[in-house]
Amino acid sequence: MKRNDDFSTRRAHLADLTDAQLHERFWQLAAQIVDPLLKLGRENTSPAIERSVLLRMGFSSLEVKEIVDGAHKRGLLGHGAGHVVYKLAKAKDIPLRDAGLMLAQNKGWEEATALFKGGN
Repeated sequence: MKRNDDFSTRRAHLADLTDAQLHERFWQLAAQIVDPLLKLGRENTSPAIERSVLLRMGFSSLEVKEIVDGAHKRGLLGHGAGHVVYKLAKAKDIPLRDAGLMLAQNKGWEEATALFKGGN
């Protein structure tokens, strides 16, 4: 079975694009693929899933409960409790464990919430 070579026909709409335009097109298409997955994750997470993530990050079940409850109360659960811990750690330039413990002790929530005001 011989395959007809239709590469020239299929790439005709891309032929006149510069490298920069091709680069931009690639990232637009990548976003189209990933956006529904991100939406699915945001809309279908649960406290149980978020607790599981934090347990795998090394937090105890008692610490996890406080972090997840705090994230849920502040509307941050859709961003991921682990992501909240991660972003706070990066913003404060501290280890992940320290950021998580701050949140578990009901500290740093204002800053953590502010980090997600832009929707990321």
